[in-house]
Formats: sequence, structure tokens, C-alpha cells
Amino acid sequence: MMKGKTMHDNRVASINRQTVDVVPFIDGKSVHSASKETIEVFNPATGKRSMTIPAGCDTDVDRAVASARGAFDDGRWSELPPSQKKGILSKFADLIEQEAGQLDILDAIDMGKPVGLPGFNASDFIRFCANAIDKVLGDVYTSDTTTFVAQHRVPRGVVGAVTPWNFPTVNAVMKLAPALATGNCVVLKPSECSSQSAMRLAHLAIEAGLPPGTFNVVPGRGEIVGRALALHRDVDMITFTGSTSVGKQMLQYAGQSNMKLVHAECGGKSPHIVFADFTDLDAVADGVAQSILHNQGQICVAGSRLLVQAAIEKPLVEKVTERMQQIVAGDPLDPKTTFGPLVNRRQMERVLDYISSGKQSGATLVTGGRRMREESGGFFVEPTLFSNVAPDAKIAQEEIFGPVLSVISFNSIDEAIQLANSTAYGLAAYVWTTDLATGMKVSKQIRAGTVCVRAVKPSGEGPGIAFSQEPVGQSGVGVENGMAGMEAYLRRQVVWFDHG
Repeated sequence: MMKGKTMHDNRVASINRQTVDVVPFIDGKSVHSASKETIEVFNPATGKRSMTIPAGCDTDVDRAVASARGAFDDGRWSELPPSQKKGILSKFADLIEQEAGQLDILDAIDMGKPVGLPGFNASDFIRFCANAIDKVLGDVYTSDTTTFVAQHRVPRGVVGAVTPWNFPTVNAVMKLAPALATGNCVVLKPSECSSQSAMRLAHLAIEAGLPPGTFNVVPGRGEIVGRALALHRDVDMITFTGSTSVGKQMLQYAGQSNMKLVHAECGGKSPHIVFADFTDLDAVADGVAQSILHNQGQICVAGSRLLVQAAIEKPLVEKVTERMQQIVAGDPLDPKTTFGPLVNRRQMERVLDYISSGKQSGATLVTGGRRMREESGGFFVEPTLFSNVAPDAKIAQEEIFGPVLSVISFNSIDEAIQLANSTAYGLAAYVWTTDLATGMKVSKQIRAGTVCVRAVKPSGEGPGIAFSQEPVGQSGVGVENGMAGMEAYLRRQVVWFDHG
């Protein structure tokens, strides 16, 4: 055990001594930003300034898009044989896997995600897409004797990817993997709060053999760099993950420029719906608590509403409360930490404002509700649970993106469905029932991209990363992940032969 701790401490010290240049990465190398403005970034665990990065500018974006356009048009990547693309991306995946620990540390320093937090392996997304390169098929249409009509898929061109701060490495790779595997060239804009791992990924891509210009990174403010990418007339597609309000802006920017395709995964207010027939309340409590505590609730599919049948509300709330009080809060670089800080002061204050709103609405504060570890200077907020929450209360309707759980009771199946569908969002839902008819009815009537019906405590990995999902309502537009997610980065082209 001591040996493992020593190795971890040495790795953290090594990363802290290194400087990851957060400057534009264009045409296969780091370059100076043309921006004179800078952004101060703070370590969320200590509140101390950790680095300064460029705010970005239109010139940075123009240079990166020109690089990507040149790389796409000359075919240095898109025209490579599938076997060569697959080989390069497989090596990229290997390098990411080898540096997974270091990338976790960069993300912990940037945004507070504990290094011991389980989650998807970013390299798996690369491998899945690499292995699928030669499995995207076209169509040949039944035609007459004088024509031959086929439809194949071709890359869209230059893809602008705008990613959030909550899972920096994984979110970047979830955009990169399908875009690159389908022959596109990419300009990535990582969150200004968590840019270090994106810069490291760019260097690893070149080391893996990706041609210069195929993958470019422009750090900076969203309202500068993200806006410039979305408005750029030489960008063919925007893939975005973030808030609903910014997702709407992306759609508007696309309309104002060249009508580029926009894929946007946005906010969520996902419900856990627990029926009284599910008697293993310990299993439910484990699942509910893990869902809202994972990454401090900073995850789009967090189950932030607990809809529970009235007969079991009291015992279930007690069990969930107990688990929320068992967190190990601390330095996200410590493997023993299970609960880290929120990403920055602004997000902490936003979550605390929502908690104040919950109190003012008349909901019952069962546990939490305060800033914690204030002496550290970090941006920690206690896991917070409200019961007796009105369905139309602000904390029950809006995405908080923090460790705040709202409990609402129901009596009938129809009431549960109505409550589940009562927000503007439709990203995910979790249904706990052992009754087949109940599970089937609820799954068919809930408006959500993913509905998980649990008749037992979850234990398997399901399809891994092979499943696709498409949000509903203000949770976004477009399909992500799996084969359907890859095909979203391809355009359908008909080829029509008149041969007499």
C-alpha cells in the first residue's frame, strides 16, 4: 500500500513540476496567441491561482480553421486508407491509456474531479471508433436497367468541437474519436476552466502519427472562441456539450453564418422514479446517492430529482441521507477522496444560490446546504437533500449542476410519469420497479433520450460505450456515441449513373 501511495505522490509531484502550455495548437505545434487578453485560472481545491491562459480571439480561430481546412482539402487524413487511419487512431488510444493517470491529475488540478473517481476510459472511445472505420456502410438502390444509384457517406469537412469542464479528457475524446474516424479535421475549443488535458491530447495525437492540421486546439473564453467557431463560414459542423442557453446560441450562430450542422448535448434534470414494489431500498439509496454525488453532481445525467412513491419515502430518504453524509471530502489529488470541490467560485456561488432558493420555496432541508472546507480556500459545497419539494420549485425545474437532490413524492403511476415529464429537459431517467407492466408503461411514456429500468441493483456494464443516445426537449439535438453517433459526422451523398 505504501509503495502505491509513493508512486502516486511522485506522479503528482512530477505533473505539478511540468508546465502544459495552454496556448493555441495549430498545424501540429504550439503557437503564440494573437490575443492580448488573458484569463486567470484557479485551483478549485485551494482557491489559489494555478495558471494564466489566453482569452483567445478571432485571429486564433481563423488560423486554426485554415489549418484544418487545408488538411482536409489536400486529403492528408481523409484520403488515407481505412487501415492506416485505424492504425494511427489505435496508437493514439494506446498513448492516452498510458497517460491516463497523468490526464486524471491534470483534470483534478483544473476542475476538481477526484483522481480515484471511476468512469469511462477515454481510450475506449478512440478504439471503438477506430475499429468501426470500415464498418460504416452505404446503400445501393433498386433501379431500372439504364441507371445505377448508390448512396455513400462522406466526411463533413471541418468540425468545430466545443467541450465543457466537468470531464475534460473524456468529453474532448468523445468529440474527437468519431470526428477523426470518419475523416474530418477538428478544431477543439476546451473550457477555459479545464484546458490542460486538451493540450496534452493534441501532442499525443501528433506522436501517434496524426497529420499536422488534422487536430487543432484553440483555448480561450467561450464567448470569444466558441462564438467565433460557431459563426465561422469555413466550419462545416459544430458539436457542443454544455448548458442549454449556450446550446441555443450555437444554433443561432449556425443560422447567422453558413447553416452548419449543430449537434448539442445540453442540460438535464433527470429523475429517479422509485416504486414501492422495489423493496431493496439499500440498492436504490446506493444508486441515487452515487448519481448525485458523482463528480459533485457536475454531470449532465445526474439524477437530481428523486420521485418516490409516498409509502416508502421516509425510509428511502433516511438511507440516501446517510450515504450523502458518508462522503470523504478533500484534495482531489488524494486517491482516498470521494468528493471534491466545484469547478470554481462562480459555480459554488451558483449552487449556494439554488440552495437558498430551495429554503425560500418552503422545501425541507434534510442535510447539507452549506459551504464546507472553507479553511482550504477551495470551492466545496456539502451534499444537500431537500424533501417536500414543490414540483414547480426552481430547484426541481432548473439544472443546478451540483450536489443538490430534490425529493418529490407521488402516489400513482400516472402521477409519476407526469412529474418526470414536468421539466423542459429530457436527457435521462432512472426507473426502479420489479413490476414488468409498470416498467414498460413508464419507459414508453417518459420523454428522455435514455431510460434505465432497474428491476435489480445494477451490476453489469451493458453495451459499454456502443450505445447511442439522442436527447429530448431542451437537453439538446443530435445523436451521440455508438455507430449512429459516428454516422452523424458523415454526410450522405447520392451517386447516380446513367449508363444507357
